[in-house]
Amino acid sequence: MALMLAQAGRWLLRGIANPKLRLRRGPLALQMVRVGVRSVGIVSLVQVFIGVILALQMARPLEPWGQVDKIANIIGVAGFRMLGPIITAVVLSGFAGASIAAELGTMVVAEEIEALEAQALSPVRFLVVPRVLATFLMMMLLTIIADWMIALGGYLTSLAVLKPQVYIGYWERMRDQLRVRDFVSGLIMAGVFGLLVSLIGCYEGLRVRGGAEGVGRATTMTVVYSIVGIIVAACIFTVIFYVYRF
Repeated sequence: MALMLAQAGRWLLRGIANPKLRLRRGPLALQMVRVGVRSVGIVSLVQVFIGVILALQMARPLEPWGQVDKIANIIGVAGFRMLGPIITAVVLSGFAGASIAAELGTMVVAEEIEALEAQALSPVRFLVVPRVLATFLMMMLLTIIADWMIALGGYLTSLAVLKPQVYIGYWERMRDQLRVRDFVSGLIMAGVFGLLVSLIGCYEGLRVRGGAEGVGRATTMTVVYSIVGIIVAACIFTVIFYVYRF
């Protein structure tokens, strides 16, 4: 997988240096639609429910201390720094990662990859790079949407269930609490998660063996490895951000 990442990076750099080798817009746009646009609905729905859960779970412990109005502050930091990127990446691993693995695995079984290589065309350039770049970009865009959906879920819950002191001034308190580093740290993680999901999907898809059974196995393992990788990467980022106070 590291070799695949290196090869994908090489083709991207060569495309920047040589216009003749640049990635065509058509395949990239198609992958961005498949990975990102089609995921917006499910990501938004899941994140709204995350906001609902956060608001209700925090209301009871904060109430005895008279700090219920701090729900907006907590949802803002937790959502933008961590939950937005992580939950979006987990959803995308099942929605896009599995799709990438299944699509490439089917191409391997149908010997389309061998046909590309027989024509001296790089599968990494034509198949991997568009998927990796599209997932990387759309993961960050989806995370921005997800962050606000979490905040919206918390606000709607405050409006419908909790006390006026929670929803009055909700957005102002969240705005005052958030810092630029909260946005940046979330986007950094989102980009890395996007690379992880897409690279694992491409790697598992291109190493399929054994026909339809192999495709199913690759799809399953893509989701499993992606979720494990996302959690491990999130833990590493949390330690780094804590140590360097970012």
